[in-house]
Amino acid sequence: MITDLRLRRTSGRRTALACAAVLGAGLAVAGCTAEEPEPAPTPSSAVLVPGKPGEPAETIAPEDYEGMDDADVVTDADADFMTKMIGHHAQAVEMAQLVPERSTSAPLAKFADRIRLTQDGEIDYMSRWLEDQGLPVPAVATASPSASSDGSGPRAPQAHDHGSMPGMLTDAEMTALADADGTDFERLFLEGMIKHHAGALEMVDDLSSTGRDETVQEFAANVAADQIAEIDRMSRLLDELPD
Repeated sequence: MITDLRLRRTSGRRTALACAAVLGAGLAVAGCTAEEPEPAPTPSSAVLVPGKPGEPAETIAPEDYEGMDDADVVTDADADFMTKMIGHHAQAVEMAQLVPERSTSAPLAKFADRIRLTQDGEIDYMSRWLEDQGLPVPAVATASPSASSDGSGPRAPQAHDHGSMPGMLTDAEMTALADADGTDFERLFLEGMIKHHAGALEMVDDLSSTGRDETVQEFAANVAADQIAEIDRMSRLLDELPD
């Protein structure tokens, strides 16, 4: 079969004639048949298959995966990202809530409110995704003002494991932030939130090579785009602070 783009106009006619001649002779020629689809690649981590309504997800080892429909495939990496990012977002919301009583900067107050609203909404989205997969939702998610869950689903432990999530502020750093005010608070907030956002970008980068669920990948890409823009905005606000 001719595939050169320069011969595109004549290739269809020639291929049809060739196939007709071969079929007339009763021969099976691979070039005259549709190509078989390539099998889906084996995932690199365990796969979670959503259960029926009210039933938990089923875990399948990578070696037992046999080309399941990609739409039904959720890896441990996908679930781990959504679970941990809920806790990561929750700390950012907690930080943003400190701004109104500790800063008189109108631009910072507006920016912090954006973070709070955006990440609250994303916590709700991630919680619903986990519930749809029959997976536990971190208990911290039920504290979100926008939470749509009634809390009746399975709950995972509080997702504030600072050591397992890059960019998270330590308890000591959170205490120092809460105790500060004025310019000192604004500097600590901006430096801490830039670090926090950079950690989220690291989590997204890790997911890109291990996750499989298209919905999670798209969500993570949107998170990254927002946080890259916010890091730029915070860097400018930090530069504007008095020495």
